[in-house]
Amino acid sequence: MIEIAGHEVALGDPRLWVAAAAATLLWLAFATGRRLAALGGAVRSLNEGQHRLHGGLAQVAEAHASAQARTMQAMEAGLGQSAARTARSLGELQQRLEAIDRAQVKIEKLSGDVLGLQDILSNKQTRGAFGEIQLRDIVTKALPPGVAEFQAQLSNGRRVDCLIRLPAPPGPIAIDAKFPLEAYEALRAARTPAESAEASRRMRTAVRAHLRAIAEKYVIEGETAEGALMFLPSEAVYAELHANFGDLVREGFALRVWIVSPTTCMATLTTLRAVLKDARLKAEAHAIRRELGLLGRDLERLGERVGNLDRHFGQAATDLAEIRTSAGRAATRARRLEDLDFGEEQDTAPAPAPAQSRVIR
Repeated sequence: MIEIAGHEVALGDPRLWVAAAAATLLWLAFATGRRLAALGGAVRSLNEGQHRLHGGLAQVAEAHASAQARTMQAMEAGLGQSAARTARSLGELQQRLEAIDRAQVKIEKLSGDVLGLQDILSNKQTRGAFGEIQLRDIVTKALPPGVAEFQAQLSNGRRVDCLIRLPAPPGPIAIDAKFPLEAYEALRAARTPAESAEASRRMRTAVRAHLRAIAEKYVIEGETAEGALMFLPSEAVYAELHANFGDLVREGFALRVWIVSPTTCMATLTTLRAVLKDARLKAEAHAIRRELGLLGRDLERLGERVGNLDRHFGQAATDLAEIRTSAGRAATRARRLEDLDFGEEQDTAPAPAPAQSRVIR
């Protein structure tokens, strides 16, 4: 038995269980209501959070879309500029490649020319012809026509490459255009001290022999000048001789054989041109003196004629003065006659004696 509100109720009483069940249901309903209320608040909070999340996601999406659009625009602009620069660079590269191709063609042509020149210089006859052609070009440019004779034959039967016909002194000057180039090429190709020494010895021997041959063949007393010229068609060989073979240059001076290169040959020929001009002036000196004498006599006659003309002008001036004097006197007399009154009694006074007449020329 239990007591409820002052009443004793047996445990087995059905009312007790109904009441207990009703209380349990009330409690469950109350608890469920509270939980439902709490759950509704959570749902509302969740709904509000979802709305806020949706708004944030929309803003993020908009910001992302805007940033993506700006990025795309920047990328498009950059790609456009990069493409333009790339196209310009490719155009410049194409131009450079074309220039390189043109230069390559010129280099190949020049290489062929150089090889041809090497072929020319490797043969003695063609090398001599090459030197003669170069010498002919220099001589024809530096001297007037008719002064130089090419392949001229001397009295000893020798033919010289060029003979400059100058009046004596100094007389005709011979120019030789051949040179032993093999010794110089061997000197340039030497790689060891022994090879250099051997090549120097060979070059000294070859040049000395050539200088002596020029002096013997092209310097003839009474026919040519006392010296001759050895023409080198290469400035490099000329520089090598003066830099490392000064003894050969001095030996050439002793033999009266002067070594010239294209540059120094032009300077020498310019000097010879002045000599030719002076010689021609001397040759025409007698004609000049004759013309000067005739000019002096013409000047003397001109002086005499000027004197005569001056005297004539002086006489004419005197005559004009006398004419003016006579004219003045005649005018005075005419005025006196005009003042006479022929109707009045003539003056009894004796008339003045007439002036002695003067002869007017």
